[in-house]
Amino acid sequence: METGQWIIFGTLLLTLILFITGKWRYDIVALISLLGVVLTGLIPVDRAFSGFSNPAVITVATVFILSRALQISGVVDVIGQWLSKLEGSFMIQLAALTGIITIFSAFMNNVGALALLLPVAIQLARKKGVSPSVYLMPIAFASLLGGMTTLIGTPPNIIIASFREQTGAPAFGMFDFAPVGLGVAIVGLLYIVIFGWKLIPIRKGQTSVEELFNIEKYVTEVRISENSKLNGKRLSEFHTFVDNDVMIIGLVRGKERRLAPSPQTIFTTNDVLILTIDTENLENLISSAGVDLVGSEKIGADELESDEITLMEAVITANSMMIGGNARSLNIRKNYGVNLLAIARQGRRLRTRLDRIRFQSGDVLLLQGYVDTLKEVLSALGCLPLANRGLRIGQPRRIIFSLMIFISALLLSAFGVVSVQIAFIAASVVMVITKLISLKEVYESIDWPIIILLGAMIPVGEALETTGGAQLIANTILKGSHLMPPEVTLLIILVATMFLSDIVNNAAAVVLMAPIGIGIAHGLGVSVDPFLMAIAIGASCAFLTPIGHQSNTLVMGPGGYKFGDYWRMGLILEVLVVIVAIPLILLVWPLR
Repeated sequence: METGQWIIFGTLLLTLILFITGKWRYDIVALISLLGVVLTGLIPVDRAFSGFSNPAVITVATVFILSRALQISGVVDVIGQWLSKLEGSFMIQLAALTGIITIFSAFMNNVGALALLLPVAIQLARKKGVSPSVYLMPIAFASLLGGMTTLIGTPPNIIIASFREQTGAPAFGMFDFAPVGLGVAIVGLLYIVIFGWKLIPIRKGQTSVEELFNIEKYVTEVRISENSKLNGKRLSEFHTFVDNDVMIIGLVRGKERRLAPSPQTIFTTNDVLILTIDTENLENLISSAGVDLVGSEKIGADELESDEITLMEAVITANSMMIGGNARSLNIRKNYGVNLLAIARQGRRLRTRLDRIRFQSGDVLLLQGYVDTLKEVLSALGCLPLANRGLRIGQPRRIIFSLMIFISALLLSAFGVVSVQIAFIAASVVMVITKLISLKEVYESIDWPIIILLGAMIPVGEALETTGGAQLIANTILKGSHLMPPEVTLLIILVATMFLSDIVNNAAAVVLMAPIGIGIAHGLGVSVDPFLMAIAIGASCAFLTPIGHQSNTLVMGPGGYKFGDYWRMGLILEVLVVIVAIPLILLVWPLR
């Protein structure tokens, strides 16, 4: 091998290791990979950021914007309300949920589609009195199946379309993925609804706030006596007497009950403090501060809410700024005005002191805060609400108008009047001008880590091509391919992409596999289309692990899943995808 090939393979090996270990977020890993190929001269400095001008990156960004616009317009609220009232058997509800999310994922970001229906699925589970685990993994997998049916359903499809354009052929159109993707999605949904859900381990006892967090076991009332050292002190000074893990979530003064009191509140005699505290800290507080244990009836979630204050369960998303930090480093109470009452991971409440727990993607938080501001706080923290408890995320506005704009953009791009990126940019501008979405919401809606990932990895993929690395891999595969039909080689590429997407971000998997697929097609003297289509399908099949796709990570905490739970239902699903996809690809996109 040449020096450049050694460098690019070494860079990619390091990138894969960092992706798999999860030590740093995938956008940081992508930037490290980009720096590697630029500093070693594999990519000229003036092309280091060429990936950010790629039409695929622009299209992905506009899909995020339009997805958010549809969300806040109220389109999804109407369907969500209908689903939450849906009666019938479990299988009917599961079919409705997975079917709707598949349709949503075809026309909006699949992670966004999942986030919208996640609270609905949890509410249905609580209504049925069953574990959310039987609903959440199926809808996560359904969001991946829906994404493979259209150009805009998932970033890998958009990237594959741009690779086809680089071969001299027109980019794949809006519905070019449908003949194969739709067939795979239908078979996948039938499997999930009829049989697949039975393979999911049932995680019991996690169907409500009270059951998950056992609030009454950790909330206590103490009274400030006349001789208490807390007399005349401000609430902000409370933690000089006790660990940071203890939280004041309410104060009773006479007949007045204040929930989430201000840090400037001054304690007076006979104030009753409502605390989240364990036995050891309670004993320390009584002895050090001179307070009296009230010993009132157990306090549940209802006593911790009011017209102004609410409790909210929220899940930490893969892109949250909380990941890697803890309650102390983020100073959540002071900076965001909310109380962190409890943390659950994989369906179990964590018993460690809250200020010492490092947040992870998929953690479920129990927060107490003001109804009017909790929406902004959740957005700033990078969390998604798991249930609507007196809080409405988003505003229903002119549903019909927003749908007309979106459908017009779809039709303009589908019929080739303008390119998809121009159509979607135009739709985004119209929605801003007509105030269907604000500029602030536009910039908040874009999943910037994905944009960074794509912009950084595209030049890395280019380096894989220009150094001859992609062709070297293709030639290695071609040596064995002469002993087998090209259809078998196509199957190998599909399975290899599926495996890669289970351990790294699917967009990165496409960037790496597409040049190899093109090289193999040219070496076999066949069309590149079936290979590109196989890579697109394989990239959307991260069904074996929770780390392959954000949708899988998002449901891990609320569903109480363990790492090894995903392959139980996902392995058969991936086998079905291969069985269905290969014949459909060869039928719609023949090799010759």
